[in-house]
Amino acid sequence: MLASPPMPLVALSDALPPDVRADLGGWFTPEAPGPLIGPHVLTTGRGRLWVDRWPAPRALLAETTDNFALRGDPAAWEADALAGRLRGFVEAPPAYAPLLRALCPTLVVWPRVVFALTGPLARPKRPARAQVRPLVPADLPAAGALSADVRWEFKTWGGASGALASGLFWGAWLEGRLVSVAGTFFLGAQYEDLGVATEPAYRGLGLNTACAAAACAAVQARGRTPSWNTSTDNAASLRVAEKLGFTRVRDDCLYVLGLEDVP
Repeated sequence: MLASPPMPLVALSDALPPDVRADLGGWFTPEAPGPLIGPHVLTTGRGRLWVDRWPAPRALLAETTDNFALRGDPAAWEADALAGRLRGFVEAPPAYAPLLRALCPTLVVWPRVVFALTGPLARPKRPARAQVRPLVPADLPAAGALSADVRWEFKTWGGASGALASGLFWGAWLEGRLVSVAGTFFLGAQYEDLGVATEPAYRGLGLNTACAAAACAAVQARGRTPSWNTSTDNAASLRVAEKLGFTRVRDDCLYVLGLEDVP
């Protein structure tokens, strides 16, 4: 008798049986700072998971927006099964590099630096005239008016509406408009990996640092550890991490497939 084809596991939600949820969570333990793609999907339901077979999977793929995480045995995957799914930023162990390069000859290896805020949060001076406060659903019109340079902050929550409903984002207001946003890009059980972005016309005023400081304080108040990952050449992001007291944990990379430009 022919074996049944692999059955994908998709569209996780809070309705997922606890035993299945706990079993899949084990693929991402121990949790570490950095791109928490799998934990974010399992914790929030924002995204999907696939396995090479069900039950008893040998390999797992997590996806939220254009961010992916691979775990398990690379040899368990049929290349064709992955080829149509991977386009974006992939977090995976080094053993996956040959498979990813076979899938995408133009694969880009994007060096990253990962930080964690394990000590006290530094409290930089807040820019004059700026108001920094939590973003709430009533702020949706202001969030919707942000440029693409900032709106990417919301994509792992399904957009601005989901992000503001989460209660995990902070904004800086200047001259009557929302110009900077910081918040939890990936939510895990122990860590929250933060993102921050400011409108180009308002950069250099300390708003990134002020927003990120507020977001970090909120993460610590929730009993979790702030995480920060950025590219090795992003001097502005590296400075913010330093100002806030983050400690460098490791050097890492993301694999970029099918994108013309790497930010």
